[in-house]
Amino acid sequence: MDFKHVSVLFDESIDNLDIKPDGVYVDGTLGGAGHSLEIVKRLSPDGLLIGFDQDKNAIEVAKERLAPYMDRVRIVHSNFENIKQELENLGIEEIDGLLLDLGVSSHQLDEAQRGFSYMQDAPLDMRMDSRNPLSAYEVVNTYPKEELERVIWEYGEERWAARIAEFIVERRNEHRINTTLELVDVIKAAIPQKARQDGPHPAKRTFQAIRIEVNRELDVIRRTIEDATSVMRKGGRICIITFHSLEDRIVKDTFKELAKSCVCPVEFPVCICGKRQELKIITKKPIIPSEEEIEGNPRSRSAKLRVAQRV
Repeated sequence: MDFKHVSVLFDESIDNLDIKPDGVYVDGTLGGAGHSLEIVKRLSPDGLLIGFDQDKNAIEVAKERLAPYMDRVRIVHSNFENIKQELENLGIEEIDGLLLDLGVSSHQLDEAQRGFSYMQDAPLDMRMDSRNPLSAYEVVNTYPKEELERVIWEYGEERWAARIAEFIVERRNEHRINTTLELVDVIKAAIPQKARQDGPHPAKRTFQAIRIEVNRELDVIRRTIEDATSVMRKGGRICIITFHSLEDRIVKDTFKELAKSCVCPVEFPVCICGKRQELKIITKKPIIPSEEEIEGNPRSRSAKLRVAQRV
């Protein structure tokens, strides 16, 4: 299987994971095993890598690439939101690090039939996990207009959300919207020509919004960080790469919340909340790709890496 994916912020994320040879590390977004292969190379036979992915194609490729190291690898076909339960299933009580490379992979974008791309015609799908009952087709063809508008506005930050939702409903009343390029045509019709002249592809934000809705991408981030922190050994690192402001904001705010040692009102003379600091923020500002990386991999342009450490 031809699985092409360039790992973004590769050196920066691996270095910040601060890998111990005998440690237990979780790659929550296994993908083509780019990051995972480097992690496992740094582990001794006493170390362990657990790789999560909800994409069965990614898992097949990862197994091939990690084959020489499978004595220290466990692969889980699941969303990283299930980290706590899956670790328990494996009999693992504590970990030394977690890496998340969020968003859609280059392979998923380039594989036309998956329906992630607004540049290639394909059935409306966008599911990272084919077992997911909700696809882009259901979102586009069954969501009420108000709900479509909310999704496109909140997850795509699309200023023309109301108009796009209105045009989608009008078109589907005539006939179902079945393919990606059919949806692109509706979006282009909804956005005035002058507004389409500058900036990214007119369908980019709407496709992002629908993909996030289908895969519940934002819903799982905060809980995963909290669950990973609860099973992280002291000194363990959480490294998270995001690709748009909504993801980055959740990671930033969750790190901040877990880094607080008291949440009592400022007027209280002594702390009564009993809260303890769980994380120390390592990256006061996110790490971003170098100009050289962006030139070699334009899809890395919006990437940000944030790192926190268990205290």
